[in-house]
Amino acid sequence: MLSESCGSSLLVALPDDIFAIISRSLLPRDICNLGMCCKSLCALVSSEKVWLTQCDILGIVPCGDLVEWRKGISSYKALCRFLISVQPLIGIWVHQNPELGNVVYVMPGFVSVVGCRIIPQELGPLGIDDGPLRWAPVFEIIGDFDGSTAFFLHGKEKGYDYLYPGSVKAVERSCNVLLLEVEPKQQRNGGNLLQSKSFVHYSDKEISGKVRRSTNGLSRSQRVSGETEAVVPFSKLPFSDRRKLLDIITSQVRLKVPDLSSGPLFPQFGDDVKNFQKDLLLLLERRSLLLKMYKFGGDHIELPSDPTQLELSEIRKTLDSSSSFHSSLIGDHCHKQTAKTKTLRGYFRDSLRQILGKSSSINGSHAISKNASSGSENRHAQLLEFLNSGETIGLTLHACTMKLSSYRAWPNMHDSRFALYKLPMQAPRPDQEYAGLWGGTFGWPPGRPSEDKPGKALFFLLLSYEESRGQRLLIATKILEGTHYVLHPNGSAMFIVNMDEPSLDPFPWDTDADSLPVIVKHAFMGEGIANGYGFRYPGSKPGSLFVTENGLLAFIWKESRAILTLQRLNLQELLKKGERVPALPPIANFSYLTKSYSNVFAGFAHTSTSLSSPRQNHV
Repeated sequence: MLSESCGSSLLVALPDDIFAIISRSLLPRDICNLGMCCKSLCALVSSEKVWLTQCDILGIVPCGDLVEWRKGISSYKALCRFLISVQPLIGIWVHQNPELGNVVYVMPGFVSVVGCRIIPQELGPLGIDDGPLRWAPVFEIIGDFDGSTAFFLHGKEKGYDYLYPGSVKAVERSCNVLLLEVEPKQQRNGGNLLQSKSFVHYSDKEISGKVRRSTNGLSRSQRVSGETEAVVPFSKLPFSDRRKLLDIITSQVRLKVPDLSSGPLFPQFGDDVKNFQKDLLLLLERRSLLLKMYKFGGDHIELPSDPTQLELSEIRKTLDSSSSFHSSLIGDHCHKQTAKTKTLRGYFRDSLRQILGKSSSINGSHAISKNASSGSENRHAQLLEFLNSGETIGLTLHACTMKLSSYRAWPNMHDSRFALYKLPMQAPRPDQEYAGLWGGTFGWPPGRPSEDKPGKALFFLLLSYEESRGQRLLIATKILEGTHYVLHPNGSAMFIVNMDEPSLDPFPWDTDADSLPVIVKHAFMGEGIANGYGFRYPGSKPGSLFVTENGLLAFIWKESRAILTLQRLNLQELLKKGERVPALPPIANFSYLTKSYSNVFAGFAHTSTSLSSPRQNHV
């Protein structure tokens, strides 16, 4: 009797509310392992309250929002699986190009996470808090009824908005690179396609997430249950082949955005309960429509195959059929095709011939040297090996962990990968209270346009701490710049401050924008960016960082008295009340690989093309 009371029966006898409180001290893995002990404990850990508690612990969305999210999913347990699978994606992702700043913030949507690109822009007349922040959708990952994932890339082509469905590979818990790839897959008997096994498809025992370690900068996890491992990873294909494959996939799987699916991606910010409930109804309808499109295609007609995948059987037969095919590729590439209605297989065959033909030709000439021919055959073989590893091919989002070097919190990036790189965010703490994301403009009073400058360029800076030669440094790394033509490289340090060296310089102004006295709490010595040896190697000039009582930071260049004022940002709130603008074409929308020093988003409506130049005032 004593042993029974001390065993599982004691836990089973607890009320659900009490066990839910106890479960806050457990990981999802522990709860799943507990449920495997016996039938009674299995029933206990299946309680909705237990899994609501686990969802709440993750801290991705408030508990009240979890209740709304539950309406679109089978259980809190399934919701927890989805949240755990996408949690590593939440945060700020960047790319080196364009130089004005390519900042993508991944945040919760509605039973989803959404990647939002912050558009380089000027600050409105109402300042950062009240002015609408412009953004464009990059991608979204939606949680299905069972907790699985549906991936959509956003893009705009020829004046139309499109969605490009694909799959999500298992998200590594410490991922720092987000790749857009093409992945071959196998088919089940009967033609139904195997889905990419993401983290949410793991068994309960694995729900806590096995982290596959990366080797040589690449994820070691190329094999998933029921799939054949690719002999040649997508990342190892030549850049031209990778680009062409992505072009083919996006052109064939794209779905035109209907009116309802172009609605809100997340509830709007505000305290109006009526509008909030209206937004939730729209989000529920939009999510239901997108999931139908994901499963059945744009016409919502159930098909025997997955609309996110394209068949490769005919392509492999064509590539393997004859040895003379290699030489015929060159001739085919140089002749114009006759006008005809292309089948899907025909489109693939012709497109792949263009890939291989382009690889084989030199400056458009039919004459190929032995060395060039050998190189072409190697590239052809690589592509064949890649395609031979599956029966279908589809778009894939791959969040992996790579060994990356960095300089002052800015990762060193590959210039030929369709990738976004996660910025390491230091959480504020007593000895690093200024760490995190800050935004601001040049000039005083802060954030207010003047008569001679009606708009001020908006800057986003990532503040982080480093130890160097026994000194504690605060480094402000530029990640976004709202000028028309870039003044500072992405990843450059706008200022570096020695937190152990107080400044004795006085603050030049006595009052703020509201004519209230400025009270300075702290001041530190430092150096701010200035003209130097070339664009990539700017110099620096002395200055001071001032911390005001109302939480503002102000760096002042000592010689020019130019001032950069900053305030801490809450990007989720800013985006929820921001202004959505159209996306770029799909592949460029994910990763803009073309080097550009100007604002590539300047063609959007309401985006100013006559932006002021703060460089004239402070460097």
